[in-house]
Amino acid sequence: MTTGDRLHFIGTATTVMSLGSFTLLTDPNFLHRGQRAYLGWGLSSRRLTEPAIEPEALPALDAVLLSHLHGDHFDRVSRERLDRSAPVLSTPHAVRRLGPWGFDAHALRTWDQHVLTKGAEELRVTAVPAVHARGLLGRMLPPVMGSVLEHLVDGQVRRRVYVSGDTLTGDHVDEVRERFPDIEAAVVHLGGTRVLLRTVTMDGRMGVDFVERTRPRVVVPVHHDDYTVFRSPLGDFVERAGAAGLAERLRCPERGGVVSLDPNPLG
Repeated sequence: MTTGDRLHFIGTATTVMSLGSFTLLTDPNFLHRGQRAYLGWGLSSRRLTEPAIEPEALPALDAVLLSHLHGDHFDRVSRERLDRSAPVLSTPHAVRRLGPWGFDAHALRTWDQHVLTKGAEELRVTAVPAVHARGLLGRMLPPVMGSVLEHLVDGQVRRRVYVSGDTLTGDHVDEVRERFPDIEAAVVHLGGTRVLLRTVTMDGRMGVDFVERTRPRVVVPVHHDDYTVFRSPLGDFVERAGAAGLAERLRCPERGGVVSLDPNPLG
């Protein structure tokens, strides 16, 4: 059994992460196979998979981390059935909607931090840049944030995890690496999503570039096979990562699977 800091993959970019005694839910998407996620501007995409669990089966949460307000990251099921007691950390754009829906929503602009505390433990969440698309399409899509999660004990960082959010790779990723030079694990949103003939999430080639820029010791790919707009399969990323000498860093959970975020797990 995987113990310690770990990630339970629910599907799409939805995960339950345990860091020390903290438990976080990321990008809650609980639509079922055949249902459509609405992406704005009259666009939608049909889900091809089932989520590993239902919202009612989630553990007690310390926070919900939402990279942006898109139908494949926060859906109508989440709006109706998620428990409202945990704070939701997201972009100002998303928080303007989440608050009226009854969520305890906290807006994070780029480089803002939100800190959770339990005794001698802290979980520090820093919003970092993300680029969903460039040019006109970038202005049409909702703003996105990546996140760096730092688990501290007695004021000392013991684990640092970078959650990419729906982003392309580029210079903004270098800035994250400059500010956080010791990234132990990265949760990487892939899929090569195509919207209006433009790529708006990383495909296999971009994903490898992202990993080479950030240099995490553990790489967990998510967001790669759940919707019809995803055009770059996980296998492409895995093959390219292997060719780049990164295969040993990959931990690719099946839907419902659990992987360790510790670069040196005991078992």
